[in-house]
This record gives sequence, C-alpha cells and structure tokens, in this order.
Amino acid sequence: MTSQSKLKETLKIMRRHYSLYLMILPVIIFMAIFSYFPLIRGFIMSLHETRLLGNDEFVGLANYIAVLQDPFFWQAMRNTLIIGGGILALGFVAPIITAIALNEVKNLFFKKVTQTIIYLPHLFSWVIIGGIWIFMLSPNGGLVNEVLLFFGREEVHFFASLRYARGIMVLSSVWRDMGYNSIIYLAAIAAISPTLYEAAKMDGANKWQEITKVTIPQLFPTMQVVILLNMMGILRIFDQIFVMRNPAIARDVNVLMIYTFEEGIVNLQMGIATAASFLVIVATIFLVFLSRRIIKYDGS
Repeated sequence: MTSQSKLKETLKIMRRHYSLYLMILPVIIFMAIFSYFPLIRGFIMSLHETRLLGNDEFVGLANYIAVLQDPFFWQAMRNTLIIGGGILALGFVAPIITAIALNEVKNLFFKKVTQTIIYLPHLFSWVIIGGIWIFMLSPNGGLVNEVLLFFGREEVHFFASLRYARGIMVLSSVWRDMGYNSIIYLAAIAAISPTLYEAAKMDGANKWQEITKVTIPQLFPTMQVVILLNMMGILRIFDQIFVMRNPAIARDVNVLMIYTFEEGIVNLQMGIATAASFLVIVATIFLVFLSRRIIKYDGS
C-alpha cells in the first residue's frame, strides 16, 4: 500500500468516526496550549542566555554544553538513577505482594480496613509525608530511635547520615504509593476468570502454585503498564527530595529536578535550567522506549 492510499484510508476512517474526533478535539487544543506551546517556548529559552534587564542573547548549544560539563549535573544524575531505580524496583514488587496478600484475606471487613489504611498516605502531600518520616526518625523522641533505645542500641541520626539518606527516600516513596498501586493490582486480580483457578485446583495445584501459575501470569499486562508509568517519572523526582533533604545529606540526594530548580530559581540561570530540563525529557523518552522494548509492551 502506497503512502497516498494510506492517507486516503486514514481520511476515510476519520470521516466515518468524525464524532469521536470532535470529542477529542478539546483535549488536543488543551494539550497544544498548555503543554506543547510551553515546551517549544522552553526549548527556545534553552538556546538563549536569559537576562533580567535587556534582551536575551542567543548562545546556541552553549547552555547544553555547560550543563554536560557541570560535575553537579552528573552527581544529580547519579543520585536520580540510584533513588529512582530503587523506587522503581521496590515500588514494583511491594504492591504486587500486598495485592496478592490482600486478595487471600477472607475477612471482608479486615480487608477493606487494611486497604483504606495503606491507601491513605497516597492522599497526603509530600509536606505531610516528610513531616511524618522526619518525626518517626528523629533522634529526639522519634519512634524508631525510641525502639532502638528500648533494646539497648544507640540512637541514630538518620537524616544526618549519608548511609541512610537514599534508603529513606526510596522507602518513604514506596510507602506513600504502595496502597494506590496495590489497588490497581487488586482490580486486575478481580478480573481474572475464576475458571482458571478451578482448573488449577482440579489439576492438584496448591495455593502457592495458584499464585505463581495463575495470578502472577495474568497480572503481566498490568505490570507492563505500571512499569511504564513509573518509568516516566523516574527522572522527575522533586517534591519528596525538596521537602526531606537537608545540607547534611544534600550531596547524596540532590536529584535532577533539584539541580534544575536551583539553577533556574536560585541562581537565575534560566537558560541553563531549561537546557537541563530538556536533557531530562530526552533521557526520559529514551528510558521509556528502552523499557517498552525490554518488556515487549505493544500498547494493546
């Protein structure tokens, strides 16, 4: 089929389903105005040296070269990949285990109460989540340190120790979103045909075999979607780090979005900041396409 015939076929389909295209038109207009136009404007800004007084000076790729030569950018990239990779890995496994465990609970009241409790943190902002974790890990009356003292251990300054900094960021993020992601998996489990479990029982499968041979394979499409959604946000971590970091651990937790914020808002280097932002966008697109190839996600 030639390109001209493909175009005619596409136009024919669009005419046939014109009402659907009219329904999506407002969404396209909204995205064009509030997403793609600012994106284009930001790219133009990344090619200029922004000045508070006077006209901006066109510098071409100088801002991109400056970002790529900045050791703080690469330190932020390293921190982002470590923290984001930890969140991606642990945040992928924990909700699946939680969802499968909740699915096996027979007491409906206990199941609903547990779902509500683990989902609640997702409704809180990072200001509240950060406050909760800072209080729990505080050396002065914090829950964790009180438990350590009760068992005769020395108190630990968690938020002043580089040893624990990245782990705290990973665990707090997984703790916040685990309930939300587990509900997604619970919905997928509920959609699994009961006949599959009946067939497995007839073949003599025990509960563990039902989970590994029926439940988990049926969750693969949902896993693919969740991985892609999480992958798109792996380099855009900001709120959590901004709230929970401090000068003692900043070196090991400052991520790319913190680097962009400091360059653009604190140092007023908008050209540098927008250049760094576009590098993050390019890296995110690369990671998403790479993950699609690895997990063989076709969108169907």
